[in-house]
Amino acid sequence: MIELDEIDAKILRALARDATQSAGAMGRRLGLSQPATWRRIRRLEEAGVIRGRHLKLNAEKLGFGVTVFLGVKLALRGRVSLEDFERAVTAIPEVQSVEHVLGLYDYRLRVVARDLPDFERVLRRRIMTLPGAGEVEANVLLSEERLAGPL
Repeated sequence: MIELDEIDAKILRALARDATQSAGAMGRRLGLSQPATWRRIRRLEEAGVIRGRHLKLNAEKLGFGVTVFLGVKLALRGRVSLEDFERAVTAIPEVQSVEHVLGLYDYRLRVVARDLPDFERVLRRRIMTLPGAGEVEANVLLSEERLAGPL
């Protein structure tokens, strides 16, 4: 585990708000030079603290008006490998994330669709036909707020 000081925490908060900002601009706000800021960012990347920088698309503006969280319980424990299910579900373009979880369900999926009939099509024709797919619970996203992380 890497030791983080207050400057590292400030860099992480700044990148979480806007990962496109330059090391020079960030350094000026933090009282560091551009090279010193860049070295700290590289150290955080090399230590695995920063795993990447991601583009967040507005699904609604792209025509995907419905987001659904699915809890999926595998039907045939031991007969279908987790890897088979994961490989099949990650090949579905409407599935944005796949999380293997502990609890009532084995997996939590984030699925986007154009509308509810489109979601029903994805559910019936793609998700429910996956190897080992059993019980499913759907929760439709009504709104989403971004909460500050642990830093």
